[in-house]
Amino acid sequence: MTAGLSPNHGPRRDGLRPELIVLHFTAMQSHEAARARLCDPGAEVSAHYLISSRGEVDLLVPEDRRAWHAGQGEWGGRGDVNSRSIGIELDNDGASPFPEPLMAALEVLLPGIMARWSIAPEGVIAHSDMAPLRKVDPGPRFDWRRLARQGLSVWREPGAPVPLDPVPLDPVRFVADARRFGYPDLPADILLAAVRLRFRPWGRGPLSGADMAVMADLARRFPVDVEDARA
Repeated sequence: MTAGLSPNHGPRRDGLRPELIVLHFTAMQSHEAARARLCDPGAEVSAHYLISSRGEVDLLVPEDRRAWHAGQGEWGGRGDVNSRSIGIELDNDGASPFPEPLMAALEVLLPGIMARWSIAPEGVIAHSDMAPLRKVDPGPRFDWRRLARQGLSVWREPGAPVPLDPVPLDPVRFVADARRFGYPDLPADILLAAVRLRFRPWGRGPLSGADMAVMADLARRFPVDVEDARA
């Protein structure tokens, strides 16, 4: 691991500690270009870690500091995600598969962060999860199921069948389940795009029974008390 500290960070606010890990893609031409930008004081953007396509890990901001990676958004009814998270940038253009060395390095990095800050698997989220109006990273090519198999994120319950249409479709229930899992309070069509991006990137068309089933399963197993989060 190399350490070249970015100047783009500050203290975590209001005594907050990391309870989330937010995964991003760099959408830049190279690891070196991404590293330069994340360390550029004029860019005012950073992350705690950057992982290259070759599996090299750069520590850019100490974990106890507030890196400027998440921007406006929320998860579990709480804003200021920067103060509540660790940000990891992945060297990827958003359209290509994530290389094996990068994924292997991420799988080595995540357990230590999760243990140090007592972050549960459901706390490992996409940038697109907490900011679905603005972001799509780490994108449809990222293998969330692979992480979930190792307890490093979450996926639909293994072995649970996804029902085929027709299934009673209820956009209000879909939004409620998405909110219960942690997604922001947004219209059903926006949440559908965000949920599919992570859990059903092959999904097309309007809300389906499969979308309903996936969200209901995740909300049942990993509920967030949004009211307590806002208290």
